[in-house]
Amino acid sequence: MNEKDMILEAMKKAGEPLNAGKIAEITGLDRKAVDKAMAAMKKDGSIVSPVRCKWEPAKK
Repeated sequence: MNEKDMILEAMKKAGEPLNAGKIAEITGLDRKAVDKAMAAMKKDGSIVSPVRCKWEPAKK
């Protein structure tokens, strides 16, 4: 499972918007790796921000 998949899985399990710090805590990934993966995910539209600084999977 790659970082993006781990991040999306953590978001889905949480059932609420999460910030990068909480995602890093849940997945055990390094915070910088989470930030980098999330930046790519923001660009490709796989995550959206319903609340400032918190993210959730995009509903496609």
